[in-house]
Amino acid sequence: MKKTLAWLGKFNKIIAISLPVVLSILLVRMQSLADRELISPECQVKKWDMPVSLTAENQDTFSQKQKAPLIPRLPVTCCQGDTSCLDEVLYGQIPDKKALMSAIARSLQYLQTVNAAAAYQNYPVAGITRDRVLKSLKRFRELLLKTNSATELHHAIQREFVLYQSVGKDNKGSVLFTAYYEPLYAASRVPTTEYRYPVYRLPPDFDSWPKPHPTREELEGADGLQSAKGKLRGLQLFWFHDRLEPYLTQIEGSAKLQLPDGTQTTIGYAGNTAYNYKSIGRELVDDGKLPLEGITLPIILNYFQKHPQELNIYIPRDRSFVFFQENHGEPAEGSINVPLTAERSIATDKSLMPPGALALIHASIPFVNPTGKMEERIVSRYVLDQDTGGAIKGAGRVDYFLGTGKIAGDRAGVTVSNGQLFYLLLKSKN
Repeated sequence: MKKTLAWLGKFNKIIAISLPVVLSILLVRMQSLADRELISPECQVKKWDMPVSLTAENQDTFSQKQKAPLIPRLPVTCCQGDTSCLDEVLYGQIPDKKALMSAIARSLQYLQTVNAAAAYQNYPVAGITRDRVLKSLKRFRELLLKTNSATELHHAIQREFVLYQSVGKDNKGSVLFTAYYEPLYAASRVPTTEYRYPVYRLPPDFDSWPKPHPTREELEGADGLQSAKGKLRGLQLFWFHDRLEPYLTQIEGSAKLQLPDGTQTTIGYAGNTAYNYKSIGRELVDDGKLPLEGITLPIILNYFQKHPQELNIYIPRDRSFVFFQENHGEPAEGSINVPLTAERSIATDKSLMPPGALALIHASIPFVNPTGKMEERIVSRYVLDQDTGGAIKGAGRVDYFLGTGKIAGDRAGVTVSNGQLFYLLLKSKN
């Protein structure tokens, strides 16, 4: 959110706030759950990979130093019975069109701003312009309103749109997906014996701070309680229960806060120091405290619950630092300064991907089933590209926003899979 660091992607991403979530954090690699078979071999996820012919054409057209991050291709044809090819929740028993329509409206609002005009002025992919992105969104909205099934919508897209596929991390279309969310924490406006660990406002003289900036440890001390002695004195915004909560808030870039008087408020990203995020999950692995295989955010959190004293060892190793502002209940915002929509907003590298544009993601995402257990499903979702993240770099990374609260956090903490990313643009004749 402005940041977007995803804890597990997050491992890697952590902090990136516009710099959109959990961010892309600890990016420790788990075996992809997206490589499982679907209905038949020809309907495996690999069917969505970049066609070899397009990859070869891309290599011939662009120099090794300047490969196009997106390549146009025809929409993927759904196999019979392959529901993962369709965004079925849009037309389910409880239709989910409202959230997507809201996200579209926010992107349309952004695309008509001066910032959008500047962002698209030198966009690196030929044929992708602000005007085309705007028209594509408006036409997609019309189709969304008039179609009565996911199949009908998919067929309309096949007729009218071209998909621009991300070349991914391997130039074959493979994209690593993580997820982020907006946490909900108990917090206080004043320090007490219960609330001791603060988050901070952006210093008013921050632009004049000499570089290199002070490190995290220099700003708040190894224990997170020494800020009154230095540059952060008087800048405390809210106080939290424990050492880890304000740090996780920095990773996510925003949070909803439950105050002692029963009211709620929100905080969002305001700025960050000029250091790259260092994953404390990766540090635990490198020190032999946790195994690399199968690591997830819950496993990392469980380790620190058992060894809370080690937070003062590992958190200071991340020299980066994030500042906040109170948003008074406003929803979390992405890097294009519009509110994020749960399940319908993504974060990507905005030096490569078109801001505010309509996208289609195809990846393995965890869901909570009716029994309360987590299960993986390979799904397609139409989303809007509305955020970025410091650890979300290159054509092979996407951070998926899952919303607010514990369930969203539980899902975000175990989201890590390989999938595909596409942008939908009207055919030139339209």
